[in-house]
Amino acid sequence: MDKKAMKEMTFMGYRRPDGRVGIRNKVLILPASVCASDTTRIIASQVENAVTFNNQNGCSQVPSDQQFTMDVMAGYAANPNVYGIVVISLGCENCQMDLVLDAIRERTNKPLEHFIIQENGGTIATIEKAVRSARKMTMDASMLPREEFGMSELIIGTECGGSDPTSGLASNVLIGEISDRMAEIGGTSILSETTEFIGAEHILAKHGKDERVSQRIYQIVHDYENAIRLVGHDVREGNPSPGNMEGGLTTLEEKSLGCIHKGGHVPVNEVYDYAKQVEKNMGLVIMDTPGNDPSSVAGMAAGGCQICLFSTGRGTPTGNPIVPVIKITGNKVTYANMSDNIDIDASPYIYGKKTLEQLGDELFTEMKQVADGKLTKAEALGYTEMAIARVCNYM
Repeated sequence: MDKKAMKEMTFMGYRRPDGRVGIRNKVLILPASVCASDTTRIIASQVENAVTFNNQNGCSQVPSDQQFTMDVMAGYAANPNVYGIVVISLGCENCQMDLVLDAIRERTNKPLEHFIIQENGGTIATIEKAVRSARKMTMDASMLPREEFGMSELIIGTECGGSDPTSGLASNVLIGEISDRMAEIGGTSILSETTEFIGAEHILAKHGKDERVSQRIYQIVHDYENAIRLVGHDVREGNPSPGNMEGGLTTLEEKSLGCIHKGGHVPVNEVYDYAKQVEKNMGLVIMDTPGNDPSSVAGMAAGGCQICLFSTGRGTPTGNPIVPVIKITGNKVTYANMSDNIDIDASPYIYGKKTLEQLGDELFTEMKQVADGKLTKAEALGYTEMAIARVCNYM
C-alpha cells in the first residue's frame, strides 16, 4: 500500500462539537470516585450503548495523585469516542463534582449531566434520575450520522503486555510499521510504558526531534526509577513479570529493546505527561505511563486516542470501556490458544511467509474497519477493565 493509497483511505466517524472525530458513539456514565462506581455500574447496565468503569480512586489522595485521577476522568469524558457524559458523585469525596465538571469543560463542550447521590435522595433515586437522563442522551446520540474522514484524524495508542521474544521480533515491529505510516500520512501514534524504556532510553532519545525532547525522555525514565527507589525497591523487582520470564525474556533491558520497536523509525515529536490531551497530526509522540497495561491504556484513552494497538506474546484479554483494543501476537501458539482474544497473527513475519509491508497493509486495513465500526474481540467479549496510575498510597 503506497502513501497515496493510505492518504486516500477513509473511515466513517462522528464529528464532535469540539471538532474531534470519534469512531464509537458511547454515553459515558462517569463515577467521580470509588463511592459512586457501583451506582454507575447499575445505571450503565440499564442503558443501551452506555459504558462505565470501576473508579478505585477519587478520594483520600494527595494532590499529585488526585490530579492523575482528575485527568483520566476529564480525558475519558473528552475522548472523541464519547458522545456525552453523565457524572455521578457521592458528594463528600475529594474529587468534588464542581472540580470534575470544570475539568471536563476545560477539555470539551459535549452534552454533560450530573447527579450527586447525597443530594438526590440516595442511590435508588439517583439511579432513576440518571437512567432517564442517560437514555435521553443515547437517543440523541443515535441520531448523529457518520461522516467520512481521512485516517490522519486518528490518534492511535500502542501498548505491549504479556510479552515474550516474539513481541520484539514481530508484533512490536508490526506496530512500529503502523506508527511510521501514521506519521507519513499526518496522523498520530503514542508510544507508552516508561518503565519499558529503561535500558533502551539512550536509543529512544536519539529519535527526539530536538534536544528538549531527548532530555525529556531521559527525565521521565530517571524520575520513574527514582520514585521506586524512594520506597526501597528497584523497578526490576517487578519487571519483567514472571510470565515474561517464563516466555523467554531475561532482563528489563531486553524487554525494553523490544518495547521501543512500537515507535518505528520516525522522530519523537513530543513527550506528554500521563493522561494529558494529545494533539492530532503530531506523528510519533510519547506518553509517560506505567508498564501496567490497563493503566497505560487508560492514560492514552484519556489523552484522546480513538484506537489502541496492543501486542502480546503470552496472550491477554485486555480491553477498554471507550477505546477499541486490537490485539496482535507474533506467537503462533498463542494465536491458536487464545483465538477468542487475539485479532491479528503477526507470526508469518517470523517464518518468512509474509513481509512486514504485507502485514502492515493488513493491520492498517483492520484499523480502518474497526474505525468504521467493526468490533474488536475485546469489545465483542465486553472487556472494559482499566486502572488509573498512582503516585503514592492512599491518605
